[in-house]
Formats: sequence, C-alpha cells, structure tokens
Amino acid sequence: MSLQVVALITAKPGSEELVGQALAELVTATRGEEGCLSYELNRSGADGTVFVTVEQWRDQADLDAHMQTPHVAQAFTTAGEHLAGPPAIHPLVPVASPGEQ
Repeated sequence: MSLQVVALITAKPGSEELVGQALAELVTATRGEEGCLSYELNRSGADGTVFVTVEQWRDQADLDAHMQTPHVAQAFTTAGEHLAGPPAIHPLVPVASPGEQ
C-alpha cells in the first residue's frame, strides 16, 4: 500500500513568487526519484500565500529519502527566510467508511 502525503508551505506575504518558483523547481527532480508515484504542486485558491503538494510515495522509506535529497535542501535554502513557518507535512491515514472494515 502506498503512502499519500499533503504538505502545506506558507510564504510570507510578498514572497509568494519566490517561494512558488523554488517549489516549482523541486517538482521535476522529485518526480524522477525512486519511489515517487506522483507529486503535484498547487497554490491555494483561498489563500495565495499557501502552496500545497499532493504526493504519493511507494512507502515511508522513500519519503524519508526524498526529504534528504539535495533538491529539497536547495528549495528550502532558497525559500527559507521567505517562509511564514516550517512546512506542515501530513502523511495521510485512510479512514474506513461504515461497512468497509
């Protein structure tokens, strides 16, 4: 079973374009990683300072390896002081609907 992850990255007001560019550069390299099944970058339509990645990884080990890559380090070095806070990374756990247990 694969691992789904949602990450929320919030830019400081006025830094949206710089943060968005740093994250966009991360997408291609991430999609080429071993264990990355999908990786999508979005910007919130409700709050333009919030960027959201929707990710699917083969397993936790692949996500852990992703977090240690040079391209992740570069993206957060570039965006660092322009972020409103640390990224909120949410591995998702499916919730069974009644009758699916």
